[in-house]
Amino acid sequence: MELISGNCHCGAIQFELSSSLDEFTTCDCSLCVMRNAVMLKAPETALTIISGEDKLSLYQWNMKVAKHYFCSICGIYVFHNKRAAPDHFGVNVHCLQNIDVPAVRVRATEGETMTVNKNNAQAHWPGPRI
Repeated sequence: MELISGNCHCGAIQFELSSSLDEFTTCDCSLCVMRNAVMLKAPETALTIISGEDKLSLYQWNMKVAKHYFCSICGIYVFHNKRAAPDHFGVNVHCLQNIDVPAVRVRATEGETMTVNKNNAQAHWPGPRI
């Protein structure tokens, strides 16, 4: 494990992450595809917000289980609580400092087939309707 510093584009949100850099993930759900997310999965307890917690903006969609956090100033996606693992964060690897992103293996994960709430579903959200 190493302690990794991270921040949004404007620097308003600063955080530290205690994690190893074994693998990054992508997801094929509509939100991750549209934001071109490459993430590092880490337990909630491994992430500490140093400053800017009041600048985090929350976005939830579909089942409203996952919590996606963005900087309310610069708009950068910094991390999210995962729907498939609610006690973990997916952290935007491009917000991490001094990381050689191309040197770490990237694994594709399945999000496209997660169930979609039919009552509020957008047409471009893939997945089976409930």
